[in-house]
Amino acid sequence: MSRSKLVSALLPTVLPWMTTPPLRPLLNWGLRRSLRASRLAHTRSPADFGLASATVRIPTANGKTLHAWHLPAPQAAPRPSPALVIVHGWGSNADLMLPLAPALHAAGLALLFIDTRCHGASDDEPFTSLPRFAEDTVHAVDWLAAQPDIDPSRIALLGHSVGAGAVLLAATWRPQIAAVVSLAAFAHPADMMQRWMAEQNLPDAVIGPYILKYVQRTIGYRFDAIAPLTTLPQLRCPVLLMHGEHDTTVPEEDAHRLLAAAAARDSVQLHIGPGGHDSMDAFLEQMPQVIGFLNQVNSAPSDLANRIATD
Repeated sequence: MSRSKLVSALLPTVLPWMTTPPLRPLLNWGLRRSLRASRLAHTRSPADFGLASATVRIPTANGKTLHAWHLPAPQAAPRPSPALVIVHGWGSNADLMLPLAPALHAAGLALLFIDTRCHGASDDEPFTSLPRFAEDTVHAVDWLAAQPDIDPSRIALLGHSVGAGAVLLAATWRPQIAAVVSLAAFAHPADMMQRWMAEQNLPDAVIGPYILKYVQRTIGYRFDAIAPLTTLPQLRCPVLLMHGEHDTTVPEEDAHRLLAAAAARDSVQLHIGPGGHDSMDAFLEQMPQVIGFLNQVNSAPSDLANRIATD
């Protein structure tokens, strides 16, 4: 019997013992280590795309700071300008989102590419999570809104994967968000955890409930409260959901579940395009849809005052 098959055969017997009080700390340590996001160093900057930027540090929760690249709107763009905060996915960084910058910048937007905590060049924490991504996003929004050349009523969010779930959550905390663009969002964190457990050959029936409870206790939020299925219907701003038809990390079905959850709102759009979960080339092919969506939002009369007054 191969080693992997032997381990799989033993897991149903061993794992219940790991959840007992004497061994539980070891199991918890192993879970945190397995779930920890990898930190990728930057290998390029906006200058590599011919774009001028300022490197800034943005204060966030727990006394930490975020690394970010701020790209002012083109000189010919009217001031104050609309802006977009771009949030990467789990184990990624701002660098990997930079290919989106040239087209978005040419459309007249100021851009803020952030590294969330535990990623890129931002500060570390014992752990990160979707809610911490969202905390970092709202701190980035607040920083951007304070810049004199930015129109605070026209700040939109774009996120990928966990970053997509985070910008949906962040927009529920900040009613002034003008719009959200979600790239490859999952429908519910519990679904992602179960997919991860399957990849790790962890038997869901044996260890699943313990892992789900432990992660929710660690991050301080119930999965149901932060799931895009929950947050998307709460939003009053326009939302563009984009998903790759060949995504094997988050199935296309999740995008249709999200659209169904927001069926009562006519300001949520879904676009299914080519590519997989991390297919930047495919995302770039879909940029006309993103820019058209944002242009429509930014040219519409702002209802920020009405949204704030009724919240």
